[in-house]
Amino acid sequence: MTSREKFLAYGAWLAVCFFWGTTYLGIRVGLETLPPMLFGGMRFLIAGTVLAVIMRLSGARFPRGWEWRDLAIIGLLLLGVGNGIVVWSEQWLPSGLAALMVATSPFWVTGMERIFKDGEPVTARIVTGLLVGFTGLAILVWPSLFGTTINKYFIIGIVLLQVGCASWTGGSIYAKHHPSPLPPMMGAAMQMLIAGSALTLFGTVLGEWPRFHFSGRSLGALLYLIIFGSLVAYSAYMYAIQKLPLSLVTMYSYINPVIAVILGWALLSEPLGWRVALATAIILVGVALVKTSSRKVRREKRAARAESANEINSASPQMCTAATDSA
Repeated sequence: MTSREKFLAYGAWLAVCFFWGTTYLGIRVGLETLPPMLFGGMRFLIAGTVLAVIMRLSGARFPRGWEWRDLAIIGLLLLGVGNGIVVWSEQWLPSGLAALMVATSPFWVTGMERIFKDGEPVTARIVTGLLVGFTGLAILVWPSLFGTTINKYFIIGIVLLQVGCASWTGGSIYAKHHPSPLPPMMGAAMQMLIAGSALTLFGTVLGEWPRFHFSGRSLGALLYLIIFGSLVAYSAYMYAIQKLPLSLVTMYSYINPVIAVILGWALLSEPLGWRVALATAIILVGVALVKTSSRKVRREKRAARAESANEINSASPQMCTAATDSA
């Protein structure tokens, strides 16, 4: 990866960390008047259409043949099931708890990557970093969990969020191992259109249209999610997972709540006490552990490939000599 690609990849990751840190609140506001499936479906249909038009005008082509299959799988796993369940569950769960449950995604990545022959190896440092970061996140959101009513909807929401995490992880890994020849943003546009169509159809089957109406707040939330949650952040995510280790990219789910707390302090004058500072420091330590482990693994892979290449090169003259002698 060139220096420019590395700069863009980490810039995309930081954009995901920041903008998706604000979307949990946006979802909660939108759900005040919008039913969940139609809310998610309209978000992705509009964002996908806008992005597809922009990319088409810039010269990018539409998908062909088998490319539609991969885009459909990725779009449905990531946005249709993964994000759709997050929206659905926030009807019953506080956003802090939803963020904590979504932060199990890196653990899903660590487990699922072992299925692939060329998947990222699981190291002690990666596991330690995940545990450390998750501990910091638990400290950060813990106060918001008190007072939550535990009923059947709460349990259903918790279980569904883990299904959503597994689906999101599966889609991310599939996207990483099945890169599309399309420009990443055109691919993201098609994924959003496919997922938006599926969510809208599902919402129609569930009879959500009679409950669909806008308020000023829900319209603002929808527009914000379209622009920053989808057009900016989702496109950035699709680029980042092609360039960076998934174990690092999915650590965005640890950074998101920190961003939300900092924005609350900066914009709403919410207190920023010692607990928040401690939790943030712990989360950043966890991220650093995962990042340095990923860097070490990449160095070891490059060294192994170089050693293999040297062995092949050193063996070639011997093979030529043997062939000459036998002749």
